[in-house]
Amino acid sequence: MDKLHQKLEKLQTYFKELGSVAVAFSSGVDSTFMLAVASNVLPKDKVLALTAASASFPKRELNAAQQFCNDRGIKHIIFSSEELDIEGFKHNPKNRCYLCKHELFTKIKELTAQNNIEYVCEGSNMDDLGDYRPGLQAVAELGIKSPLREAALTKQDIRDLSKEMNLPTWNKPSFACLASRFVYGELISEEKLQMVDKAEQLLIDLGFSQVRVRIHGKIARIEILPEEFAKITAPSIRDKIYTAFNDYGFSYVALDLKGYRTGSMNETILKDNK
Repeated sequence: MDKLHQKLEKLQTYFKELGSVAVAFSSGVDSTFMLAVASNVLPKDKVLALTAASASFPKRELNAAQQFCNDRGIKHIIFSSEELDIEGFKHNPKNRCYLCKHELFTKIKELTAQNNIEYVCEGSNMDDLGDYRPGLQAVAELGIKSPLREAALTKQDIRDLSKEMNLPTWNKPSFACLASRFVYGELISEEKLQMVDKAEQLLIDLGFSQVRVRIHGKIARIEILPEEFAKITAPSIRDKIYTAFNDYGFSYVALDLKGYRTGSMNETILKDNK
């Protein structure tokens, strides 16, 4: 057995040892793979998917989560978890993700207990350990399980195995909550979250494969893959984006010349900590 499938077997064994699991399900690459493996090795009444609906979670992602669970017959609970109501969250401090995850997983643990499920699982993988991730502190404090890290799975491992399993997310672009688009210290509001959501949806509709729209006041900083720079600078596409972004409420639109990368808002923090 090769190393990749040894990791898969370790993940399967881990779920069997847990016996019953509730998966924090965002419909992303990691949580979809984790939920699929859990539902393959455990009885149906021992697996629960939980999805939080909020202003920072796009409707398209919520719909995808519902569709996946419906197609596979997985029990799915959608609950409200409005981050903007968490004290301090909207001011976007550096530990914003901790505040959010602590609130989120506290609610998930309550729902899990009500449904007679023993463990809560979240979808961080080995690659997440190399970035600034204050949310993992909340995961540790609340005793949440991290099966993908237990099995030493990387993002590429998960994509490769997802493709092998014919999961629709194997090549899905990476996604993080819309609050991650805000520079630390900038006020997060429902209006600004909607601006970012509309802007990213437009870029997706225009065919860009991996997108982020970072918000700096009234400035939109677009991150796309460098190989798609020529496409976005074509006059017809450029004009369409500028006009639409202006309608959404942005005064200026900029293209980040470094291109898409995860956690770009954390780059200043990581530099400061060196």
